[in-house]
Amino acid sequence: MRAFRVTAHDTPPSLTRMDPPQPGPGEVLVEIAACGLNFADLLMIRGQYQDTPALPFTLGMEIAGTVRGHGNGVTGPAIGTRVAVFAGQGGLAEFGVFPASRAIAIPEEMPFEDAAGFLIAYGTSHLALAHRAHLQAGERLLVLGAAGGVGLTAVEIGARMGAEVIACARGADKLAVARAAGAAHAIDSETGDIRAEVKALGGADVVYDAVGGAQFTAAMRCTNPEGRILVIGFASGEIPDIPANHLLVKNISVIGHYWGGYMQFAPQTLTDSLATLFGWYREGGLRPHIGATYSLDQAADALALLKGRKSTGKVVVTP
Repeated sequence: MRAFRVTAHDTPPSLTRMDPPQPGPGEVLVEIAACGLNFADLLMIRGQYQDTPALPFTLGMEIAGTVRGHGNGVTGPAIGTRVAVFAGQGGLAEFGVFPASRAIAIPEEMPFEDAAGFLIAYGTSHLALAHRAHLQAGERLLVLGAAGGVGLTAVEIGARMGAEVIACARGADKLAVARAAGAAHAIDSETGDIRAEVKALGGADVVYDAVGGAQFTAAMRCTNPEGRILVIGFASGEIPDIPANHLLVKNISVIGHYWGGYMQFAPQTLTDSLATLFGWYREGGLRPHIGATYSLDQAADALALLKGRKSTGKVVVTP
């Protein structure tokens, strides 16, 4: 089979031919139909992600496909079941073996492309907004990086939860995508003054920050007293310093959120969140935005699009 592999952190990943894997105890073999890319994939190439696997490894954190085999002790999902898997690695390949406990059956009406970009993006935003920040209907939600893979789902979920969503993204095209997802207001991060424009709207009660850097600082300065700032990621490449005295004076909470961690310390919380999200999808209440689809031969181009921050929604590779 073909797989897109990282063999050294100072060498670009490459497409390689290798033997298909065999499922071990507790694992399922999945024929991979689609793999959603994430910013963390770029960090893994450089060895900078907190969960970077040991070399060599196959990129691709989340996949969708069909179960084709069971390892010892596995009773389900049944062979032939359409599943989505938060794999952590191994997704940019034609086949992969993954823990059966992570394979989640997907609705029959859900295309593989939607499923491959669903778990991390929607799961991150729903758990962050509902469980960590306790977003309430009528509150004002500022989303930084609002047209990106996770940011766009935060706009969509925030609007569904009844918040007044302010989308911040780069350029008119990206802001149009965010408005279509439910944003009530739009700020161009290149030309606009985030602090001034949000304050003119009444300030932010919750901030969803997948960008970091200067945008975090601007957002903190327009957060209302008792506001909550969700730290999701650092797409800007700059991790902000947080002045604790500002938090004290305004009674602001800064909340870290790593969706994958819930698999270790609170898996039921994650499972309940995903059940809610799949229910919303079945009702037609969620509309995943796939900004670009590439073949496995084009995996390097897909990652370049993500790295250049030129994509909207999810970038998906279809082996």
